[in-house]
Amino acid sequence: GLLTPVVRGVDRMPLSELSAAIRDLADRARAGRIKQHELEGGSFSVSNLGMYGTSEFSAILNPPHAGILAVGAAEKRPVVGADDVLEVATMMTVTLSADHRVLDGALAAQWLAAFQRRIENPVSILI
Repeated sequence: GLLTPVVRGVDRMPLSELSAAIRDLADRARAGRIKQHELEGGSFSVSNLGMYGTSEFSAILNPPHAGILAVGAAEKRPVVGADDVLEVATMMTVTLSADHRVLDGALAAQWLAAFQRRIENPVSILI
């Protein structure tokens, strides 16, 4: 079944530590060694089906989470570049689902715009 382990203190973690924490929780969840307290208290989740080649999808909130980000596959797509020239770029579709009882739609849109800026300029994540 679906398990959503919770990584705590993400705002204070360097990217390498966050990656290691996610890997550890995922490995232990797959092995059936996750503890109940590691599944409780989440507020936001990320669902990645891109690794299965899924281009885009809408993820369903798992209460009590306020939001979930659905991440699709990075794939080459035609885009219109500078001077209206057709080019090929690697693109990824993400979809944000938010519980409007908790999170205002305008704030969710601002968060998604900030996410886009970071993902399009990954060096900014490390600074």
